[in-house]
Amino acid sequence: MSELALASSIADAEAVEDIQQHDAELGGALDARVSGLIDAARSGGDVDAARADLVSWCEQRLLTHLKAQESAVYPAGRSLAEARLLVDAMRAEHDVIARLVGELRTAALPVHAAARAAALRVVVEGHLAKADNQLVPALAAAPEVGLADLLAGVRDILGVEVTKATTEVDGHAGGTCTCGEHEAPGFPELDARVVPHAIRHATIFGALDAVHPGRGMVLVAPHDPLPLLAQIEAREPGAFEISYLQRGPEAWRLQFLRRAS
Repeated sequence: MSELALASSIADAEAVEDIQQHDAELGGALDARVSGLIDAARSGGDVDAARADLVSWCEQRLLTHLKAQESAVYPAGRSLAEARLLVDAMRAEHDVIARLVGELRTAALPVHAAARAAALRVVVEGHLAKADNQLVPALAAAPEVGLADLLAGVRDILGVEVTKATTEVDGHAGGTCTCGEHEAPGFPELDARVVPHAIRHATIFGALDAVHPGRGMVLVAPHDPLPLLAQIEAREPGAFEISYLQRGPEAWRLQFLRRAS
């Protein structure tokens, strides 16, 4: 992710942040589902359920997101000489992603499904990085392109808000956190220490959105994430049972178990 993206207006600068946060949440949601499928294939778990969840999410969220980009954003990108080849390459990646989703849906063996899912994650991660680090900054810096207007076009197509994924919250997460330490029951693990700080919370939110009732996720954080816990509680009050597996000094490991609704 770019440390600094020059924008031609305040609205476009805000749009850069909104898009990058949204992409981080999308990437986190994909990563959690892929990790769940791979873990199921490795442990002899319910691969069919994990595969169905991933395919459904890809069709409803990921592929519709790419189509909205293609319709609302890419024409503006192709109008810039410096971004034209990039846009063409990204458009070609849409076909690769759609093909991988199709192959994932029809994979005969668990190992084949896991392999397609892993490949899908790599391609999508690279695709989102191109958008955040190259295309979006180029569009934001071009005075003849209104990135905020393009974002509004994506929002209209998707019928949802594409806005900042985080709100700064100070304090504790109320009663969602227990003090005892427990053993993790083999849930997928997200190491937030390797995620850039600017998109860390959005990535975690996306991963947690992928956790089904009765299932969980382990988060590895570089510090005690009390503000994050408060944000999670504000987003979904009482949705998670949270327990500490490790309390420093170099890493904090927390288990999130989604309660049955």
